[in-house]
Amino acid sequence: MKNLIAIILLGSLTTIAGSALAQNEDDKPTVDPEDAIIRLDPTASGLDIWSRLRDTSKDADREPGLIPTGRLRQPGVLSFFSLPLAFTPEDLIAADVDVAILGAPLDMGYRMRGARQGPTALRASIGVGRGSGSLPHLHTGVAWKRELVAVDYGDAPIDGLSTERSMPPVRKLVREIAETGAIPIVIGGDHSLEYPNVAAVSDVYGKKNVGVIHFDAHFDAGDSDGGHLISHGQPIRRLVDDGHILGKNYIQVGLRGYWPGEDGFKWMREQKMRYHTMAEIEHFGWDEVMEGVLNEANDGPEYLYISFDIDVLDPAYTPGTGTPESGGLTPREVFPLIRTLCSENNLVGFDLVELNPLVDPGYTTVLNSSMIVQECLTGIAMRKKGITERGYLDPLRLYDDAEEE
Repeated sequence: MKNLIAIILLGSLTTIAGSALAQNEDDKPTVDPEDAIIRLDPTASGLDIWSRLRDTSKDADREPGLIPTGRLRQPGVLSFFSLPLAFTPEDLIAADVDVAILGAPLDMGYRMRGARQGPTALRASIGVGRGSGSLPHLHTGVAWKRELVAVDYGDAPIDGLSTERSMPPVRKLVREIAETGAIPIVIGGDHSLEYPNVAAVSDVYGKKNVGVIHFDAHFDAGDSDGGHLISHGQPIRRLVDDGHILGKNYIQVGLRGYWPGEDGFKWMREQKMRYHTMAEIEHFGWDEVMEGVLNEANDGPEYLYISFDIDVLDPAYTPGTGTPESGGLTPREVFPLIRTLCSENNLVGFDLVELNPLVDPGYTTVLNSSMIVQECLTGIAMRKKGITERGYLDPLRLYDDAEEE
């Protein structure tokens, strides 16, 4: 079995050795693939990454259910929003869980370390947004913790030296959550995670039944990069080319900067993808584009997945990310859109990625990341309560002096 795994993963860790270079007819260097590959050790005890998935066989006997972590702002164990813990699908089913939040501490998909600390930073942010779901949202009057059964589902096992080898276990755990009927929310980690996350919900709901809204400054549909087929700049290309999602069911919001070029836009148009650049937003205005995005989300498959790269926001609000681009969206624009998307649509998954607390000196990025996730949770709670009216605001939150007369 280990030999088979080693053969399958030959392309995961490669190097171009000087001795492997040769000259072809065009006097260009070529590489003999056999000489260019440093193989994995087939005798290594940790080669089978599947063995790192959760083994509960030696756990203390307990009935399936949730494990409390402590009091609000006095947690005994750090967890997302001080939520209780769950370890197995049986826990999720027994507690009838609505939302399971999974950490995916991966940052090998780009050339800057730190995003693997994103899940820990978000878990430690309890109290940053006062209430953290226990108090009513000031716009809607909905307290998501009162309406939803939500849990921290721990972290996915990650190979810290290989993005490629980290994809299957993440996909398995996301699929495991979705198969119970709960909504997986994945906290990254870099944006390569969109591939296993979306593939997992496609496994459960079907590729023709899931649409994706991708918030990002970058289009993340790059082709092969030095032989690598998955990185934080390639998940969309892989999902479409591998047949997990139809291109026409992809919507992108917030593209700006200097990528993609003409070839990238041509590829997106060939796939019938819909995209909304900052140039479009600046030209037509945010309100008009937001209305269009909301309508597009309802004009497609039965289920919706949202992938949120925090660099879609201007770096004034999210400096703690690996590839910031000036001229982005503001929290005031993003928060109501996320909340409305999650209340209007049959959401089956959400991820927040590229949070890098190592370059977040003012804690600004963690604060806004926490609020983005909570806007999604608020929207899910609104939908559960039957509040799906677009732009809904709790009447108590709107002062009308005429009512005082």
